[in-house]
Amino acid sequence: MKDSQHPKLNTDDTLVLKLYVSGMSPNSMEAIENIKKLCDDRLKNGFELEIIDLYKNPEAAKEHQIIFSPSLIKISPLPKKILIGTFHDAEKVITVLGLSIKE
Repeated sequence: MKDSQHPKLNTDDTLVLKLYVSGMSPNSMEAIENIKKLCDDRLKNGFELEIIDLYKNPEAAKEHQIIFSPSLIKISPLPKKILIGTFHDAEKVITVLGLSIKE
């Protein structure tokens, strides 16, 4: 894919994301793949992505009050955002996260 098909996102600060998944379920695997692709294609080195398996670390769900999995939390820059699903629509994820496209 050419860069013109996927313009880079404008983030002055490093985008800090936490992805909460439930083991190796199909939805968890799809969410991981989709978020990694979005970050790699659009953000390059301007992001930190932490993947937390709620089966291995159930206490993590309490910290951010995670009820559904997969859940993606944008920690920084503010405002904090929480998304639920497999994140297959990259443009919708970008919009909901409040990110803008570099001109």
